[in-house]
Amino acid sequence: MREYLKSFDILTEDEIDLFEKLIVRKSIKKGDFFIQEGHTCKEIAFIESGLFRSYYYSSEGEEVTYCFSFSNSFTSAYSSFLSQTPTVENIQALTDCELLTISRREILKLEKTSYNWLKLFKVMAEQEFIGMEKRIFLLQRGTAEMRYRDLLSHQPEYLRLIPLSYLSSYLGVTPRHLSRIRKAISN
Repeated sequence: MREYLKSFDILTEDEIDLFEKLIVRKSIKKGDFFIQEGHTCKEIAFIESGLFRSYYYSSEGEEVTYCFSFSNSFTSAYSSFLSQTPTVENIQALTDCELLTISRREILKLEKTSYNWLKLFKVMAEQEFIGMEKRIFLLQRGTAEMRYRDLLSHQPEYLRLIPLSYLSSYLGVTPRHLSRIRKAISN
């Protein structure tokens, strides 16, 4: 995590040291949840190792996968974390995961200690927003084949590590349609 925080070139070594003193290590087994629908998110996790799937239930009661989180990235039910209201999402471990967590309370304390923390959290929020906007545009404007090709180009690890049922949900297609797309592209 130290290298990840250093990559932003915002925090001092002392600020990173302080952050590392505040984190709590957690392990989550495959199939277990970081957070579930109806609970209020009180922490953010840096994924040291493992893979998470974020999903919600549609009005028809079907699971809709909208995000995957890999090692060396943060995960949280951000809307719930920010608003302190119950979340509608579920964040489930697809593998055994090792996390470094920090509570909302500690983050709010950090923000009061240095402008650098505010700047870092702003940059991270901007990156999340840009990624979400790109995903929305691709879902609304791109065909299923375009979405699959985008994954091939930008996130090939998704295709290796994620079960097809979750991948098809993420792409907004049925597993059968995804199989047809994969076959057509590989030919």
